[in-house]
Amino acid sequence: MNPDATTSNYEQIVTDHLLYAVQTESPEDLLDRFRRLFIGGRSYEAMEVRDALEKIACVKGSDQFFPFLLNRCCHILINRWQMQPSTRWAISELVEQLKFIPPVGNIYARGPRRLRQLMHDFKATEQYLTLQRLATVISNTNEEQGKLRPRRLTEAERNNERLVGQLINRYPYLYEHCLLSQDSSYENQQTVRLIRDKLQTQFELDLSHYVTYQLRLKDAKAEGRIIHPVENPTLLSDRELGYALKNFVGRVKGNQTYNDIAKSFLTHSLQARSYRIFKEDLYEYLIDSVDPRYGKQKFNEKLYERLQSTLPRYDLQKPNDTLLLRTSSHLLNFLVVESPQRPNHYVFVDLVTNLGATPTVMLLLKITLLCHQVKPSLEKRFAILFSHYETSTEDGVPWLVQSMENIHLALSAHFGALDLSYLNQRRL
Repeated sequence: MNPDATTSNYEQIVTDHLLYAVQTESPEDLLDRFRRLFIGGRSYEAMEVRDALEKIACVKGSDQFFPFLLNRCCHILINRWQMQPSTRWAISELVEQLKFIPPVGNIYARGPRRLRQLMHDFKATEQYLTLQRLATVISNTNEEQGKLRPRRLTEAERNNERLVGQLINRYPYLYEHCLLSQDSSYENQQTVRLIRDKLQTQFELDLSHYVTYQLRLKDAKAEGRIIHPVENPTLLSDRELGYALKNFVGRVKGNQTYNDIAKSFLTHSLQARSYRIFKEDLYEYLIDSVDPRYGKQKFNEKLYERLQSTLPRYDLQKPNDTLLLRTSSHLLNFLVVESPQRPNHYVFVDLVTNLGATPTVMLLLKITLLCHQVKPSLEKRFAILFSHYETSTEDGVPWLVQSMENIHLALSAHFGALDLSYLNQRRL
């Protein structure tokens, strides 16, 4: 619901006030100002701003548009603070303030009472959830010598059970879907993308340094030398990481990588006489990397049936890029999860449980290598799983954490700036 012109004027008074304050005041003063304006009582020096806020709260339907206004006000401060490492701490403090809204209690004046109620209701909105996630990313990220990377855990933190939601800073590919809400402004989007790109670039650098270290370590051991260790940048063990990289970028069929196989498939199968024949070829392409002992139980049959029932009205047409994209999206619905409204992911859990995270992600990567345009759709589906298990403990869903780590590796190796082709000459 959109506010009317009068309400929009009141909103402008509030946002202009904060836009001026964020340019002239310290984070400490701004945090205090925000608390007094939105959470505290009527003791606010710019009473015309507080009056405007209370009038907004009393407008019919304010529960529909107030979350968007509050989110916009928070991001006025966040976008400014995000620019400097020395002020980023205030972002988490701002979101923390929103957790502790005093009860409505004995507030009888209509404006303050309604505002307090709206502040309480905000904690049940998508906007609040995205703010919490952003605060988690900021608080769990360190910037050292211009390098942005996930913060190392203390011993106490490692011994405590972490929630899946606390891992979000490790997965930049989730940010477009988990840190932005439907009303995110261009400035908000730019802030999130800047953080995403910095974390992704640093991950690729750290992974490259780790791989180089592992290769040098083999030589050093053979020569009796000692070299300075480089930390594994993932949550996988060294062995699991080596296995994943071997699969994602190594040669798997003679001299061919999975990328080579995907290109060869496209060259041949897009020339098929019909879409129906193309789907037959696609089925063979996919099951070629599925362990036959698992595939022959039920999976191969279900995959075949799903492909045959995909867009049957086009079966007699020639395959094309549009059909490839739509088919790839249908496959991800089947293999991962369809939507937040239909979050059934039994097939995915069964795949990971029986094949392991790396072979399962390899299957998804094979689809994405055929159709690069489906990559955002794959990321979105993992964002749905992340949201579904956000409040679960890491130890409670190890299959999901393993899968998210593997997806990060696979996408970084094939769609980032990372070049690991030299691994085909050496083995970890």
